[in-house]
Amino acid sequence: MHDKAHLESVLQEAAGKESVVTYTLVIEDLRSFLETRARELGLKTVDILGPMISTLTEVTGHKPHMIPDLQHKLDEQYFRKVEAIEFAVKYDDGKDSRGILFADIVLIGVSRTSKTPLSMYLAHKQIKAANVPLVPEVAPPEELFRAPNCKIIGLTIRPQPLNIIRSERLKALGLTPNADYASLERIMLELEYAEGIMKRLGCPVIDVTNKAVEETASKVLEIYYKGDRNA
Repeated sequence: MHDKAHLESVLQEAAGKESVVTYTLVIEDLRSFLETRARELGLKTVDILGPMISTLTEVTGHKPHMIPDLQHKLDEQYFRKVEAIEFAVKYDDGKDSRGILFADIVLIGVSRTSKTPLSMYLAHKQIKAANVPLVPEVAPPEELFRAPNCKIIGLTIRPQPLNIIRSERLKALGLTPNADYASLERIMLELEYAEGIMKRLGCPVIDVTNKAVEETASKVLEIYYKGDRNA
């Protein structure tokens, strides 16, 4: 309720009945109007949050903003975050290489180097991140070599930890952990191939071995904001 006419209609409806008007109004003028008209109409009122707000103001020394629906206001940052999340989903796992040219950051690396979790984490920081898997049997998209190498970040990992991660992934899928995907020989081949691509691109590289997503993201953001190439 943001106007007196609306308040008046509610009070008139309650008048003449055994009613109690309970309310929460942050606009002082409307609150005074409601209390005055309620008394004139013989209505009892209960201010639900008023006493709490007064007490919090007294204890903290901070005055409330007194702006209605403040928690629902959508600002520019909110929309940028939503846009970045939608971008990360659309251009995840190399599904559409055109996203490379429009991304703020492009993450590249072999499977299970946290490319997708990183993309989503960065999206919540309002960063549009695309990610591209590097697989020896699949040529890297042409857009990778057309994009500025300063926005491409390579992710690498040591072979043994990757072997464990991939084996656990296969178990979770109900598959045998002895599949070629998790073999050290295959992993070494992929890592060597990925290293070659990253050298061709001249992009910074981060070793994600035993790193939490938040820790890797912090390094990615450092590179993004400062242009630090010594990862």
